[in-house]
This record gives sequence, C-alpha cells and structure tokens, in this order.
Amino acid sequence: MTSTYIISARKREGTNFTEEPGPIRFLKVPSGVNHYDARHVISSSKDWVSEVQGLADGDENPNSIGPSGDVLIFIHGYNNAIPNVIERVRQLKEDMKAEGWRGEIVAFDWPSDNQTLNYLEDRWDGAAVAAELVTKGILLLSQAQKAGCQTNVHLIAHSAGCYVTLEAFAQAEKKGELFKSDWRMGQVAFIAGDVSSDSLALSSDWSQPMFKRIMRFTNYSNPFDSVLAVSNAKRLGVAPRAGRVGLPAVVNSKAVDVDCGDYFEGVDPKSQPSLGSWTHSWHIGNRLFARDLSMTLEGAIDRQAIPTRKMKNGRLTLQEGTRPKFQGDWHIKDDAKTASARIA
Repeated sequence: MTSTYIISARKREGTNFTEEPGPIRFLKVPSGVNHYDARHVISSSKDWVSEVQGLADGDENPNSIGPSGDVLIFIHGYNNAIPNVIERVRQLKEDMKAEGWRGEIVAFDWPSDNQTLNYLEDRWDGAAVAAELVTKGILLLSQAQKAGCQTNVHLIAHSAGCYVTLEAFAQAEKKGELFKSDWRMGQVAFIAGDVSSDSLALSSDWSQPMFKRIMRFTNYSNPFDSVLAVSNAKRLGVAPRAGRVGLPAVVNSKAVDVDCGDYFEGVDPKSQPSLGSWTHSWHIGNRLFARDLSMTLEGAIDRQAIPTRKMKNGRLTLQEGTRPKFQGDWHIKDDAKTASARIA
C-alpha cells in the first residue's frame, strides 16, 4: 500500500495534533502507520500538491472523461479520531481500486472528537475549519488550475463533513480572489449527509455556491440511518436530514439522489468491514457502493443509466449491478482528450 495523503486542520501542540482547530498542514503518512504527528508534515504545500497530482496523473483512469488524472478528497464526519480517519480513507481507496477506479484519494481531517457528547462542539469546529479549507485547500487548487493543471478534483463528504463542505463553498464566495477566479471542481458526493434536505433545494442560498462550482452532485440516502434519526429528533423533526430522506422535490439540475434503502436492508453487516455505526457508515467497506461511486466520478455514463441503479417509484435506487462488459474497449479517455482539445 502506498502512503496516505492528508490535509489536516487540527491544532498542533509540540509533535502532536489535537482535537482543536488549527492552521492547515499537508501530511504524508507511510503505509502501516495508523496515526500522524509532526514528523509527517510536508513543509511545502506546493510540493505536496505536486506529488498528489503526479500520482493521479500517472495513474489515469481509462473510463474517466477527465482529460488527465483524478483526485478524490474525503471529508469525514463527526467523532473521528486520527486513526479512524486514516483507516477510513485507506479502506475507501482499497474499495475504489478494486472496482476499477484509478486516481489518488486524500483525506481532509478536521478536529472531531470520538466522544458523542462533543457532537455540537464539532459543528462549531467544522464551521471554523471550513474557512481553512477555503483559504488553504481550495485556494491552492485554484492556483494550480491557473497554472494549467488539468487534474480532476472531486469531493466525498460523510455525515457532518457535508456541513463542512457546504460551508467551505459558501465562504469561498466571500473571498475576493476566489470569487473572481474561475476555479471549479468535478463532482461532489454526500453520504449519510447530516445537513437538512431543504439546504440542498434550488432556493437555498447556502448550497448555491457549491452548485456554481461543480459538475455534478450525488446524494446517497438511506432511510434506515439511525444516527440521522437522532440528529433529526434533536431538531424536533423540523429539518429532516438529506442522508436519511433524500433531496427535496425541486433541486439544481446538477443534483441527483440515490436511495440506498432497499439495497442496505439486505446487506449482512458481517459481510464487509464495519467502520463506525453500521447504519450510518456502511458505505466505506461496501464494494457495490464503491462501484457506483466509481462510475459516478468517472462521468462517462449518464447518472440515470449507471448499471448499479434502477428507477423505482420515481426514485433512483441502488441495486446490484456490474460495469458494462465492454467498457474497457470504449476508448473513453482518448475521446475525452480529443473533445477537450477541440472545445478549448
């Protein structure tokens, strides 16, 4: 296994990183190491970005419509200690690679304690680090795009990480340099999203900055998510969570909801790795989910036609399915490069 690349927004004290927000740092954690500290910090953020882009561009996905390589940034949810974050991003990378996705996956690690009582504090920390994600992470991406970088960058956010993501895009619109520049991201996916369904409506001011900068948005929902049931109850039931009930009726044309309930109901928890609450975190370690996400990020197949989905009662639902048998002979990457050059 290769090294794990991490963008950390945790405060550093001595050689250790704490459960408080701090300046963004870029890290490279060797294989087999399950915790990070000051020894793993890369002093030059530009060198870190260049290395990640080099790995992604050197492992181009033949099924992706991106003109070059792909980078997926994983933004975890609440109550994740450093070892949890490393374990999850490594498992996600293993799952995606097994399902044919090629590229580099990095983690954005924000301070979220592994004690349930700290949940509300974590939301405040999430708002604080969203600004750091903007000023250091997104700004660095924007500068790379100005320099001609064609690496496709995507985001996948879990639970309260969806809150961090929406807030980061919203704050980016308030930064003059970022607001005026033409930076963009490829795709964004939410899993077990702990944000209100209405926050993703077409009329929502909060989510519009995100939709402005991305190509496509996928919300994976599961009506059996017990953690989000509690989250909804704490809000007196007035703000149903997107990761449990799905998207609202009127949404941006870039958005699609994939209802995972029917599939999830038949999955044996003992059949796959379980990292955290089963109903809330089953996605990471599940090969069918990884297959669907892989084809989603690649962008070559229309979201309504991805073979791991079917339409049921007017909703897209997750189902067992495989990649198209002859997809490897479609020359998708060659077509993408030719089309990109022609359109430019």
